Formats: sequence, C-alpha cells, structure tokens
Amino acid sequence: MADRLLQGFSGVLQADAYAGYASISKQQCVTRIGCWDHARRKFVEVVRANARVDARQARKLGRSKAEEALGYIRKLYRIETHIKDCTVEERYRVRQELALPELSSFRTWLEAESGKVMKGSKTRQAMDYILNQWPELIGYCQRGDLHISNALAENAIRPFAVGRKAWLFADTRRGAEASATWYSIIETAKANNLEPLSYIRHVLDHIATADTPAKIDALLPWSVVAN
Repeated sequence: MADRLLQGFSGVLQADAYAGYASISKQQCVTRIGCWDHARRKFVEVVRANARVDARQARKLGRSKAEEALGYIRKLYRIETHIKDCTVEERYRVRQELALPELSSFRTWLEAESGKVMKGSKTRQAMDYILNQWPELIGYCQRGDLHISNALAENAIRPFAVGRKAWLFADTRRGAEASATWYSIIETAKANNLEPLSYIRHVLDHIATADTPAKIDALLPWSVVAN
C-alpha cells in the first residue's frame, strides 16, 4: 500500500518505524527520517504506568530509565523551541552545534543502559526502538527545513481520524474515497492559508470554465491568493 501511494514520489519521507516504509527507503530518490514524537511517546507511556505505583514504592525506585530518557529528549525539543522562528540556515547551524552533541550523549547513554534493562519490558522496547531507528531519528539535523517530528501531519489528519467512525457514508469504498478527496482538499487549503469554505466556493464558481490545464492549475490551493 505504501509503495503504491508514494509511487513516483521524490523527497523526504518522515514517519515512524512502520515496516511498510522499508522498501520505499531503498529508493534513491527518497530520504527517510524518523519522528521523535513516536520515540518519546513510548517512554511517556512507561512513566504514566509507573505513576500508578504507590508513592512510597516510587520514591524507593528513584528516577526511572524512562524518565532519564525523557530528560534527554526534552533537551532536543527545547532547542527546537528556541529556533522555531529562525531561518532555515540558522536552524541547520544550531542543530549541528547543539542538537548533534546532545544526540551523541543520548546514544552513549542508551548503549550503556539498555543492556541493564530486562528484554521485552516496555522500557527496553522504547530504548531499542530509538537505537534501531537512530539514522532516521537524527535525520532532521541534516537540513534546516525539516522538523523533529511529524506532529504537523498528525494534527492535520486528527479531525478525520476522530470522526471517521461516526460517518456512515464512509462504510463503502466509494464513500471512503470521497471523504479522502474532500479532506485532502480541505487540509491542503489550510496549509496554504486559505479558509476552506471560501476556497471550495471559489473552485465551484470557476471549475466549469476551467477547460485547459493552466486554468485547472490556477484553481489549486497553492495558486489561489487568500482574500
């Protein structure tokens, strides 16, 4: 499915460790990078589970490996917060100077500590996830225009993911394809700073006279000037 969806695509693919992306990563025209939100989430789940232990036992156990790992990850996100309004060139420079050393320290810690954690445990799985995905997870540092996670994409599809179970018209293939088409149009309009309803009205007002490729291109979200 992923191969078919991204057939002919060239550029950067940011995703989690889903095995379906493995073959795509082998294509020379595709650069795959990881998502630190996915990596962080695994440790957050461990910390939340540990929080259900009674307070006395928690104090006895001390700071967990998951909490230590989150400490390293927070440093990476703190850097990103400070450079979010910087130029692409400046973000790249700061990532090279600050983020890469932090990443190196984190990897050293992971390699030293993972062997001390029981195999199969949630903490060990989280640590192994990062070590196995390391080349992809540090990929965002190689350019200034990339993001530390794909949270923007996840936020864009969240309304669809939340509502789809309630939409009875999407219980057929045609219904699913129709909803996917409309959501693609709406989210692309948002990404280009267009108000979705106004943009759809604009398209409906002009689509009948769009009888050439140039006129059709002029109706695409990135070609329309926001009012």
